[in-house]
Amino acid sequence: MKIYLVGGAVRNFLLGLSITDNDWVVVGATPDYFLRRKYKKVGKQFPVFLHPTTNEEYALARTEKKSGLGYGGFSVNFSSSITLKEDLYRRDLTINAIARDEKNNFLDPFNGRQDLNLRVLRHISPAFSEDPLRILRVARFLAEFFHMGFIIAQETFKLICYMVETKELVYLEPYRIWKETEKAMKTKNPHVYFMTLQRCCAVNHLFPELYMLWNHSFLYYKNFIKDNFFLRNLALISQISNKIEIRFASLFQIQHISLLNNHLIKKDFNNKNYIFILKKFFKRLCFPIYVRNLSLFVFKYHYFIMNIQYQSSQDILNFFYSIGAWRNPKIINSFCILMKIYLKNFMNYFETRNQISIVDIGFLRKSFCIAQSVSISKILDEGFRGKQISDELFKRRVYVLQKWRSKY
Repeated sequence: MKIYLVGGAVRNFLLGLSITDNDWVVVGATPDYFLRRKYKKVGKQFPVFLHPTTNEEYALARTEKKSGLGYGGFSVNFSSSITLKEDLYRRDLTINAIARDEKNNFLDPFNGRQDLNLRVLRHISPAFSEDPLRILRVARFLAEFFHMGFIIAQETFKLICYMVETKELVYLEPYRIWKETEKAMKTKNPHVYFMTLQRCCAVNHLFPELYMLWNHSFLYYKNFIKDNFFLRNLALISQISNKIEIRFASLFQIQHISLLNNHLIKKDFNNKNYIFILKKFFKRLCFPIYVRNLSLFVFKYHYFIMNIQYQSSQDILNFFYSIGAWRNPKIINSFCILMKIYLKNFMNYFETRNQISIVDIGFLRKSFCIAQSVSISKILDEGFRGKQISDELFKRRVYVLQKWRSKY
């Protein structure tokens, strides 16, 4: 029996990057070997065991053969006769198919170290096309290593495009789509993830709702989407915030140029069809609530925020209530960050500097601070009870906001 360190730990070591998890492959062993030593068995399709002390994953060397559709459509052989090379052959990319033995010798049957030096993401074999999740993984790896100069090998990208055409992406479990997307959103260049999926035409299969929104915005500028405004927005946001919810919300800052200078805007972007579609989108892909809520708020109130200094004090307060700002004041800062980057991006695209300069980024934060200054305890001390408390609180917040705005 032999044990090898494999996958991302070896790859990151060779790249000089931090290592978060150690994954091990075991050759020449059976499940009983681990069970007798109190390892915990996880995974339904093939045996992976968690070390009783370190909790690191130990997987039996295995081969896979396509037997159905989607991510789980494989028959697995994990007999003790499977060799290390056979196990590495089933992996996705050459850079992920390097092993290190207990003597720190590297075993690299598919020239992964060479591709690391070349900064190339290259598939190992035609079997790559059997797993549609690998399309997302390659896009995610490119986002993760883009700052180091990595590219996708031409033959690998052609294969990815072919995989998209087969439409097997529709068989991916929504949860797995989200988990890859979540990992991509934590990288230095998350926009590269979506850019890659856009280039291979996978976005309209994986995220049809996003595809629809991006293509229905800026109706008066047909060439605008080609310039990837939304992805540039995400790129700029990612330079100043590593929060997934803020990064993702930047993709939903939908703005029609014809409404930019229209001060007579409704309280929100009340297109119920779009809101309904987006809610289904977030539910379908199992988005966590904190990501979903900020994106929906940004989408719904983007027009309102762009012209907030022209709204009534009552409407501004209703906006604060709607987004739960009193319970979560940090959401105001999230909106301010998104506004600032959006306006910066917008000015780089259009001759609108004179118009867009009327948007006061600081007004949102200042108005919230003023409204927040009203003392609830004082209202209680004055004897207000029940619904009278919230009514009086709203009334006083309107008053202080109006007073401040008259001098602003």
